Amino acid sequence: MASITIRNLDEALKRSLRIRAAEHGRSMEEEARHILRQAMGHPAPTADLGLAIHRRFAAIGGADLDLPPREAMPGPPRLD
Repeated sequence: MASITIRNLDEALKRSLRIRAAEHGRSMEEEARHILRQAMGHPAPTADLGLAIHRRFAAIGGADLDLPPREAMPGPPRLD
């Protein structure tokens, strides 16, 4: 992920960001990311990749696969 530095930030704006972050239970950095995502029209990343994939393809249905029967695992090698 990329990082940015914001210089010459007005103290009143910084204070407002700190208060807004506290109201939402986030750090100032996470609050700034949230604001940028909203402004740019990007949704927040999904924490559960498997669930995100499932939701994306749920509308087209599942697939029935023919699975071969399982065989017994071989025993450990003999060293005598």
